[in-house]
Amino acid sequence: MRKKVGELGEQLSRKYLIDQGYSILVNNYRTKLGEIDIIAQKNNVVVFIEVKTRKSTVFGLPREAVNYRKQMTLHRLAQQYIQHKKIQDVNFRFDVMEVQWMEESYQINHIENAF
Repeated sequence: MRKKVGELGEQLSRKYLIDQGYSILVNNYRTKLGEIDIIAQKNNVVVFIEVKTRKSTVFGLPREAVNYRKQMTLHRLAQQYIQHKKIQDVNFRFDVMEVQWMEESYQINHIENAF
């Protein structure tokens, strides 16, 4: 169930990003180190995005799950991606997408430059 909720949160986030003018470069970029949920680009900025989806805030806000350890993993994954794709002359940033379910609807909070 949790995996389905997470996948739906990523789908909704991709749609939101496309509606905001982003191009989706990669979904679920995986290496031995871990995974980046979405890699997108808008203008001259490549954005590494962590999506957190929650049905409740009992255990905190979704963004609070992106702790220091997760941030360091995302930094290392981004470096691998940049080197592998030989990307140059663009800016980079790390965003967090919070997707919160409320009964039959949802709310998306796009946090740019989250860390």
